[in-house]
Amino acid sequence: MIQSSLVVKKPRRARWSWYFYDFGNSAYAAVVLLAVYSAYFKNAVVANGAEGTHLWGISVGVAAIIVAVISPVLGTIADFSKAKKKLLFVFTALAVVFTGLLFFVQKGDIFTGMLFFILAEIGYRGAQVFYDALLVDVSTPETIGSVSGKGWAIGSIGGVVCLAIVLVMIQVLHIDVRFSFLVTAVYFLLSALPTFMWVKQINEPEKVPAGETTFGLAFKKLAMTFRAIKSYKEFVKYMVAFLIYNDGIMMLMDFAAIIGATLFGMNQTQLILFVIIIQVTGAGGALLFGKISDKVSSKDSIIFSLLVLMASVVALFFIKSLVLFFIVGAFAGFSLSGVQAVSRTMVSQLAPANKTAEFYGFLSVAGRTSTFIGPLVFGTVAFRAHNWYVNRGVDAITAENNGLLWGVGSILLFLLVGLLFLLLVRKVTYKDPINFEE
Repeated sequence: MIQSSLVVKKPRRARWSWYFYDFGNSAYAAVVLLAVYSAYFKNAVVANGAEGTHLWGISVGVAAIIVAVISPVLGTIADFSKAKKKLLFVFTALAVVFTGLLFFVQKGDIFTGMLFFILAEIGYRGAQVFYDALLVDVSTPETIGSVSGKGWAIGSIGGVVCLAIVLVMIQVLHIDVRFSFLVTAVYFLLSALPTFMWVKQINEPEKVPAGETTFGLAFKKLAMTFRAIKSYKEFVKYMVAFLIYNDGIMMLMDFAAIIGATLFGMNQTQLILFVIIIQVTGAGGALLFGKISDKVSSKDSIIFSLLVLMASVVALFFIKSLVLFFIVGAFAGFSLSGVQAVSRTMVSQLAPANKTAEFYGFLSVAGRTSTFIGPLVFGTVAFRAHNWYVNRGVDAITAENNGLLWGVGSILLFLLVGLLFLLLVRKVTYKDPINFEE
């Protein structure tokens, strides 16, 4: 109860400072992952449709592997050393610097384009471990779902604002698209500053025993967690479900721009407008499903949002017009943000209070494994299917379109299997929490 009362006495500035970090890092997701850089890399840097898709999947996957390896150890260190904000700063700086350096990537700079993106992605994904872990420091058990949902919603609006700036730059001022990466880097940096100034990590740091090192103690604590894994069986079951359904989410996010450009002929401006629409509807979804999480349960909230997302993916097989693609995208964004916002809420409900960053580190392993496996599967399926059609005399454009539809089918499969595993996880609420045996 001490922790909750502390949060209640200093809520607004800390919460809003935490929200504003989402406001900035969502700009990275919107511009770099969704609307601009992914399409720029495929069409301008690589200038080869199918090969560009394949290399983009590899880039996302390499970054995911690196973050998956380092996240649990760094999360454990953050828990016992009170270093959530310090590590958040390191990874945020990495993301900001290399997002800005994307400005220098031009046609034919494939290696540089992949390297700078991979480093920016490591910073972006790694920072999320410690940002998400601060959720328990700015909320109470009764409000954690709504706080997470509001953060995601404000983040979505942040993505919209940044995309609007980029759209004006490209279409009205006719500025080179590469300047959008500089703008995004500065935008991310400025939005992150309030978190570093006003959000406080509540728990006190442990002293490292004599003869121990910080990393040595981190590995020992991780080993203790693994030995006590039977006490965290609900978390383990949830991680399996999350790993699988998050594969589908990552595939959809990382290839949305490519799907729109290839299947529906969307140009850069239309792609930006499309992402603005899904960011706006995503804000509504995060708010709604965050409230459902507090009122009913996080599990039910994720189930509802996954069902809407699956219906949106199925619709991609039947629609032909660009208008319908925008409508389907709006529903997908609404549900996708709901899933992501509530997923981080559920971790805090399944983790012991003294292991939040560590467990968010495990979430990051599952998430980054998804980030690697999902896009790699999508890229490989689409590429192999494309080659299969070409080898049978199908023209290159039709072959690429058909290959992407096979990739979309793999998204649906991951979402469905993840949902089935989620049904096995216990429903947890603040009124019916898990009591951990220490």
